[in-house]
Amino acid sequence: MSASPRLMIAGCGDVGSRLGGRLCAAGWEVLGLRRQAAQISVPIAAVAGDLQDHLCPSGWPAGRLDYLVYAAAASQHDEAGYHQAYVDGLRHVLGWLEQRGQRPARLLFVSSTGVYGQQDGEWVDESSPTEPQGFSGQVMLEAEQLALGSGLPASVVRLSGLYGPGRRRLIDQVRQGYRVAQQPPLYGNRIHVDDAAALLALLLQADAAGQALAPVYLGVDDAPAPLHEVVDWLRERLGVSEAVEPRPLRRVGSKRCRNDLARDAGWTPRYPSYREGYGGLIDALAPD
Repeated sequence: MSASPRLMIAGCGDVGSRLGGRLCAAGWEVLGLRRQAAQISVPIAAVAGDLQDHLCPSGWPAGRLDYLVYAAAASQHDEAGYHQAYVDGLRHVLGWLEQRGQRPARLLFVSSTGVYGQQDGEWVDESSPTEPQGFSGQVMLEAEQLALGSGLPASVVRLSGLYGPGRRRLIDQVRQGYRVAQQPPLYGNRIHVDDAAALLALLLQADAAGQALAPVYLGVDDAPAPLHEVVDWLRERLGVSEAVEPRPLRRVGSKRCRNDLARDAGWTPRYPSYREGYGGLIDALAPD
């Protein structure tokens, strides 16, 4: 496309803001929509709007929109809240596009590896069965299907275990003596927020350059690991000697996700494992 690509990020929170900053630096025009528009930083152009309102926001841009990223986060963590955030919200945005006669070249829907139901440490990729047991994965899968069936060229990016600056819950838990049992191992997957934003940016730029995108990508680092391994490593790095009784884990899923397809697209994580990612966070912590 001749002009600078114009991107709308619907649900412009942490990941969306990092994505927008990257693409603004690359010469894109980026708009970000959220209820508290004042929380969106320049150079992203802030648009105030509520994804739960079927009425198009008054500040919704006129003219072309080349790309749409839907990156909402549920503020209410029950089935109704998930449905409102991911299904109803996406449906509203698609309606706003139709009202304004806008047809993006691609929709990127930011999803979750929670759409997988595997529980025994299986390796999964984009072709693995999606049979979630809980409502969160089921609702997210419904939203994915809405995106992929929207009539727009669309891709889904399934992220897992986001962490980074401002996301130090596990570090805080470990400092309080948190431990988990080693058996049975609960495999988890992670991605640093900066790596997640970099993956989304790469896919959008690839599409703008005329490269074909797959319908689904997994956004995870190179090293899925059992939770007890991550916690024990953090305990050592943080110098935590106190410990509570290891907690039995509620098994909502245990899987190891492959990122081969994202890497084949040209993405390389800056933080290939929890060691690099959490290590940087720990180094940046101010002394208590």
